[in-house]
Amino acid sequence: MKKLKFKPRTMAFRLSLLALLELLCWMDTGVASACQADGMVVVGSGESGIRTVRFDACTGSFIGPVQLAADASKVRWLLRHPQRPVLYAAVEGGEKQGLVQAYVLDERSGTLASWGEAGSGGSGPTHLWLDETSQTVMVANFGSGSVSSVPLQTDGRLGPLTQTLAATGSGPHRRQASAHAHGVVVDPSGRHVLVADMGSDRVWVYGFDRNRRSLQAAPPASPAPASWRAPEGSGPRRALFGRDGRHVYVLGELDAAISVLSWNPQAVQLAEVQRLDLSRSAAPGSTTNATSASEMALSRDGRFLYVANRGENSLEVYRVDQDSGQLSLLQTLPSGGDAPWAFDIHASGRWLLVANYRSNQLRLLGIDSTSGLLTDMGQSVDTPAPVSVLFAN
Repeated sequence: MKKLKFKPRTMAFRLSLLALLELLCWMDTGVASACQADGMVVVGSGESGIRTVRFDACTGSFIGPVQLAADASKVRWLLRHPQRPVLYAAVEGGEKQGLVQAYVLDERSGTLASWGEAGSGGSGPTHLWLDETSQTVMVANFGSGSVSSVPLQTDGRLGPLTQTLAATGSGPHRRQASAHAHGVVVDPSGRHVLVADMGSDRVWVYGFDRNRRSLQAAPPASPAPASWRAPEGSGPRRALFGRDGRHVYVLGELDAAISVLSWNPQAVQLAEVQRLDLSRSAAPGSTTNATSASEMALSRDGRFLYVANRGENSLEVYRVDQDSGQLSLLQTLPSGGDAPWAFDIHASGRWLLVANYRSNQLRLLGIDSTSGLLTDMGQSVDTPAPVSVLFAN
């Protein structure tokens, strides 16, 4: 029998074939643009400098060496603009005033060009959050225990700081002599800002006016600043809203525990519904590892929560109950280095990149989209004192 040969000569056929390939890629990754062979990773150093390295999201591998992209001192956090090739860095700066610096990323060379800066409104800025609706960057200032709002201009440049609110309070731990804002997040309604304060053992709730892009000491419907009081000595480091907007996850740095809170925006109220300790590999009473948690993030679909347990040099995976918001532990595995300080999840949901601070290394892990489980890919790259990392594209 003579074999039939199909010759894709028509433009329509070629377009159909291209559409089929794109569909297959989307089905495999959940994101049409996931397989990007020439992506970029940006790393902030706790010592000095912002560095970049190319990343192949198709194969999960680093391309070429790490290069110094910008000279900056003690970069504590990195944030990307959702539409433009602009990055924002929380830079420690002087004793009394930190900075938020903006950079334009050249996606071909991996270099960063300065795009202006703004004062952070306090000392030791350590975390940034972008409210996309109002185009406002929120800044948590660790040293001064304050939070600030910095508006963005239409081209992505930083405008002048709008407002700063400072908290008060202390805790029983030696590192809790005063308030230390460590994480900031805007609630889904855009009317409230939550600040995880490590020093005062509180999650403070402030009001936010999206039109004016300004903070309010007392949230709407509340006569005074509202807060949730965390267990003494727990040291809240991050607060994160679940996908449903009805639950908040609070990570305690000093006690390495997670609190699951219900959130009522009308009553401006947080209430604990679950609390669980991170895994401890050391024997009871051992002082081999300091108790310390550092970071957490949800999967793109909100079904899994990933946590860095810095004291144990491990990562943990939790399943999120979609009705109650409560967590159940699925996996604990080594971070592949010493002191996992931060991590980022790729837009495809396929990769997690962790910054191991003391071992001066980035480590790549794969994510199973069905089970949420992590797999060490055996891929790493050296970079000095990484404390913040992100997939820039």
